Amino acid sequence: MKNKKTKVKIFLSFLVVIGIGTGCHNNQNQLDENHKDLNISQVHTNKPIDQSIANNAKEKIIIKEEISDVKAVNTDKELFTAIKVDNFNRFRLKKIEKEVKSVIEKMYPNLKVIVSSDKKMFWELEKLEQKLQKDNANMKDLKKDFNNIKKLMKEQT
Repeated sequence: MKNKKTKVKIFLSFLVVIGIGTGCHNNQNQLDENHKDLNISQVHTNKPIDQSIANNAKEKIIIKEEISDVKAVNTDKELFTAIKVDNFNRFRLKKIEKEVKSVIEKMYPNLKVIVSSDKKMFWELEKLEQKLQKDNANMKDLKKDFNNIKKLMKEQT
C-alpha cells in the first residue's frame, strides 16, 4: 500500500514538472514574438511644432526590453515622455524611469526631460500626439496642454 502511494506521488510530481516546463517554454517564445512586432507612432506636423526630438527619443526608448510602448511630445524647451512597462517589470518601475530619463537627458541635455510610467499620463500624451498629428494645435495650445499634464502629474505625486 505504501509503495503504491509513493509511485503515485512520483508520477504526479513528474507530470507537474513536465507541465511547468512546457508552459514556460511557450511563454518565452510568445514574449519574443510580441516584442518584435512593436510599433511606435511617429508624429509629423506641417506647423512649426517640430516633433523630431520626441520621435528620436521614442525610437531610443522602445529598444529597451522592459518597455512595451512609449509616447512622447516636445516643445522647444521640454520633452515629456510616458512609458508602458511590461507587467513583470513593474516591480522595477522607478529604476526603469530613471534609466530612461538619463538616456534621454544624455541625448538632449538642453531640454527639460519628464518621464512618467503613469497610465493617465500615457493616455494624455496619446491624445496630445493625435491632436498634433491632425494639425489641430499651435505652439500656444501645446504649451497649455503641457502645463495641464504637468498639473495632473503633480496632483498624483
